[in-house]
Amino acid sequence: MSYIKNKVIIITGASSGIGEATAIYLAKHGASVVLAARSESKLKNLSECIQNEGATALYKVTDVTVNEEVQSLVDFTLDKFGRIDTLINSAGYMLFSMWDNAHVEEWEKMINLNIKGVLYGIAGVLPHMKEQGNGQIINIGSIAGHAVGPGHSVYSSTKYAVRAITEGLRKEVSVKHNIQAVLVSPGVIATKWQDKVTDEDVKPVLEELNKVAIDVQHVAETIGFVVNQPADVMINDVIVTPTAQEW
Repeated sequence: MSYIKNKVIIITGASSGIGEATAIYLAKHGASVVLAARSESKLKNLSECIQNEGATALYKVTDVTVNEEVQSLVDFTLDKFGRIDTLINSAGYMLFSMWDNAHVEEWEKMINLNIKGVLYGIAGVLPHMKEQGNGQIINIGSIAGHAVGPGHSVYSSTKYAVRAITEGLRKEVSVKHNIQAVLVSPGVIATKWQDKVTDEDVKPVLEELNKVAIDVQHVAETIGFVVNQPADVMINDVIVTPTAQEW
């Protein structure tokens, strides 16, 4: 894990799920992690747990749908550490629903968080990474950004957008500025994400998916593999799913 050690890494959506597991994993392997999410109590508890293990973690309450708050997160990190090596855009909503029920407010939540949150993160760190001549931007996509199924059309559309954002970013900044732009697309994982779904008609879909869900630690380890690359090596795209998941 030699390329993880001493890296300064911002992780959005760090209060739970993929973000939380990844923060713990990277800190354990020597990274200094800056945790971002909206829940101060969860961030505080996680940072203390990491610090109690002898690793380095700071946190800043951040709503990534607000560009000014993301910029404050970037400024905070630079003030504390003087650089940013990696950004992991992990914050996201997975709110499945059927078209017949038209959960428009939930669609808007996913668009704001899953797309705008990623864009604001990129906009925040890119000038600094260009100046220092290297960096990693890791966007957490989804298998739903590669295939669409019943109940997740709008969610899929946001993750297809993240996929397009990452590919376009890679083509513009990787060669010119030595910045790695990476998409990590998990399949169904056991993070209780389905608890936030309000559409009762889509619950049978969730039940089938959760039969094959894998532990979030496997995704965290995959992200760790991506982070643990030298500056001249880029893992372009990674899909990590349960073996039994059809897509």
